This record gives sequence, structure tokens and C-alpha cells, in this order.
Amino acid sequence: MHKKEIINTNSNNCINVLRDSISKYIKPVIKSGRPLIILCIGTDRSTGDSLGPLVGEKLKFLDRDNIFVYGNLKTPVHSKNLQENINLIYSTYNNPFIIAIDACLGSLQSIGSISLQNKPLRPGAAMNKDLPSIGDISITGIVNISGGLEFMVLQNTRLYVVMRLADIISKGVYHSIIKTIGGKNTSSNVI
Repeated sequence: MHKKEIINTNSNNCINVLRDSISKYIKPVIKSGRPLIILCIGTDRSTGDSLGPLVGEKLKFLDRDNIFVYGNLKTPVHSKNLQENINLIYSTYNNPFIIAIDACLGSLQSIGSISLQNKPLRPGAAMNKDLPSIGDISITGIVNISGGLEFMVLQNTRLYVVMRLADIISKGVYHSIIKTIGGKNTSSNVI
């Protein structure tokens, strides 16, 4: 059964709520020794679609065994190289657990909210792109309103909204890892 949680980023404890929600999913993964992949999808060429690379940029310092970050400002994972990165992940890691992170469009009232689901992400859905679904869980930040002219909407999204979501998501992911495995640094796994 798929579960969807909406996190209100105007709440003072939104980072803790996101941390605790992610921790529920990754705790058994970490204990089992499965590799944890944080796949940040998007492009730095569109303000509205830059959420993934910004989160990846903020998390690229992660220095833990069996945790790997794909997608940042220098090497974004976007529609043109998504399948290549998925192939690389599955050929490199045995039974990886993937947290897929991307921007999405939604209702006017939900702009600035974060959605966490225990199902794969469908990147490019707003742009009617036929891209592969990916992720064991998905985190999406609602950056703007959907309903038409999605390309223009993404191009005209406020950077403030995207940066705020990137800060909250990256802190939530980081603190879920710290809560789950502690703060011990053992190796560098930034991709």
C-alpha cells in the first residue's frame, strides 16, 4: 500500500517531521546493509526544475559508508541522462534502496509543501515526458502551480521557493541519516 505524507514547510518542526518520516523507511535498509542512493533529479537550467540539483549540492558532503548521492549542480541528473544514471546505479550496487528527489507542480495552496511517498517518482510527468519511474521512496517539493504551460511555469518559478524547499529537504535527509546511523564519517561517496 502506498502512503503519501504532505509536510507543511511553514511549520516550525517541518525538518523534524521529514527526518522522522524518512527514518522509518531507511532504518531497516541501513541495518540490512543495502546501499542507500539519494538520486536528485532536475536541471540547473530552469529555476523550477533546479530543486533536485540544489538538494544534491547541499548533500554532496555526505561522507558515510554505503550512502551515495547522484545529481548536483556540477553533474545534474536530468531527462537526457536519467536512464544512463539508473543503469549505472543498478550495475554498480547490489539491491540499492533509492530515495528519488525532484520538483513538481501542484495546486496553488500546496506550493512550498513537500510530499513523501513510498512509491517511485515519475520524473517529467508535468512536461508529459516519457521517463522511467525510479525510487523506493520519493520526495517532491511543490514549486509552482500546475494546469497549463508547465514549461513557462517552471521557467518563472521563484528561486526563493526552490531554495527554501532545498534547504528543508536536504536537512531532513541529512538528519534522518544521522538519526539512523549516527555521525561517524568513514569514507567519501560523493558522485
